[in-house]
Amino acid sequence: MSAAAQVQIAGSIGRTEPNWVRFVLVSIAIGFLALVLFIPLCAVFVEAFRKGAGAYFAAISDPATLSAIKLTLLTAAIVVPLNAIFGIAAAWLITRFDFRGRNLLLTLIDLPFAVSPVISGLIYVLLLGSQSIAGPWLVEHGIRVVFAVPGIIVATLFVTFPFVARELIPLMQEQGSDDEQAAVTLGANGWQIFWRVTLPRIKWALLYGLILCNARAIGEFGAVSVVSGHIRGVTNTMPLHVEILYNEYNFAGAFAVASLLTIFALATIALKSLLEWRLRREQTAASNAAVEERAV
Repeated sequence: MSAAAQVQIAGSIGRTEPNWVRFVLVSIAIGFLALVLFIPLCAVFVEAFRKGAGAYFAAISDPATLSAIKLTLLTAAIVVPLNAIFGIAAAWLITRFDFRGRNLLLTLIDLPFAVSPVISGLIYVLLLGSQSIAGPWLVEHGIRVVFAVPGIIVATLFVTFPFVARELIPLMQEQGSDDEQAAVTLGANGWQIFWRVTLPRIKWALLYGLILCNARAIGEFGAVSVVSGHIRGVTNTMPLHVEILYNEYNFAGAFAVASLLTIFALATIALKSLLEWRLRREQTAASNAAVEERAV
């Protein structure tokens, strides 16, 4: 059944319900969203500007805050492209090849969804910390992972790597490999097939996964908190900096940084909605073109 038919059936069912039922359902949905989403978001900005715009911008321009912003953006800038490479490679491998261990690979991709971020951070402390098996070798060669920027990047990479792959795998399974096989028969090589056939077909799912990955990388707290060491101005990301400011009773500064994270989240939602709108527009155009072609 097509998506349009499902929407039509759902709309027909909705029209058979009494008006009071729809009113109650809409009221419950709006009330729930207001309680858990709108009111807390408004509270963040109200508290951020409680002492005035001067105090807000002073908190934002503080050197420790700027360092946290830079580290957060640096981490996302490194993690997101790596996740794109891994996600495409994993999706291609799982959907285009049949091999032993395929189900195990799918399970491992989902592992960060099931493991607590705090536990994942602790794992890297045990594997790469100074008291680990690799610790003496790392110290001897002057390589510092835990309580340094590399540890933050590795921990963030672990908790975010499923997002791109999990967006691409179902889509590529649904699409099949007929177009790629046709390109092979026409003499195209691997790179030509990827750039001209596969990538155009998965571009929206890829962008969607990258947006979700970026949002998680910017807002990650648990895993980063374990491996960072909370060194102000060195290993503090924005979520960690919010916690430190709040524990120091610097509420204006904490909510000011939190407002930046909120703005990033709202921008992510806006991009997500834009991508979904573009995807629906392309699907509608393709459907209309197919109908016109059949009519001709």
